[in-house]
Amino acid sequence: MKNIVLFLLMFYSLGVSSQNKEAFKIFQGDGKITSYDSLLNACKAADFVFFGELHDNPIAHWLEIELTQDLYKSRQKELVIGAEMFEADVQLILDEYLNGRIKAKDVEAEARIWTNYKTDYKPIVQFCKKNCIPFIATNIPHRYAAMVNKGGFNELDSLSKEAKKFIAPLPIEYDENIKCYKSMLAMMDSTDEHYSKNIPKAQAIKDATMAYFILEHYKKGQLFLHFNGSYHSNNREGIITYLKPEKKTYKVVIINTETQESISELTEEAKKTGDFVIVIPENMPGSY
Repeated sequence: MKNIVLFLLMFYSLGVSSQNKEAFKIFQGDGKITSYDSLLNACKAADFVFFGELHDNPIAHWLEIELTQDLYKSRQKELVIGAEMFEADVQLILDEYLNGRIKAKDVEAEARIWTNYKTDYKPIVQFCKKNCIPFIATNIPHRYAAMVNKGGFNELDSLSKEAKKFIAPLPIEYDENIKCYKSMLAMMDSTDEHYSKNIPKAQAIKDATMAYFILEHYKKGQLFLHFNGSYHSNNREGIITYLKPEKKTYKVVIINTETQESISELTEEAKKTGDFVIVIPENMPGSY
């Protein structure tokens, strides 16, 4: 009887253990396992935090709102939020909503919101409204990035002075040998009908513009938390390339989000992509 009881206990223990599914793990950039509290404490002490997300990942979006709320608890009125998901020419609409002049439905109708806005970004915008936190639309209007993709940076020279208000000051510096831009072109199929040798330049004008509006709305002593696709900030490239001179004089924390078949350890490819890397099972359903 004693042996049977021990067998049943072992069986039950193994059964419970096999059912413990982890939704994510957080690693340091060097691959060492760490905790959300460690990530939070590093962000609390930063000047700029770039949360590199996977746009359709629900775990990443949940952690974004959690991080926003937790940083507000410690930094209060020093906190500023910005996001790739809003283009600079809708800042007026955002401000009118945050100041209570228009309704949420007006933002959704006029601000060219992303497909997953209501589930993934609206909670952050609403939190900012409730707590009087500035929310900055940092991205270049898509129509201007599309012009660069079609004909290069020179296409922007013909724009009006008014239009150029929504773009980083021209001309921007561009180094085609920066890894993120070089890799982007290498990954593309040159036979694809959508192929363009200017795609890295379109990415660069987005990065430069986001960096520009981040700096335009930042004051020393604040904490600017920015949400963007991970490719825009991984390896301290992309937006960070254009964050001058602040990237040298201020503390910048990079968060990357990755999916892996196994989340037990960080892959070699993901190491050093961020100060922190959030790893999520690759079979996690997307939000769209």
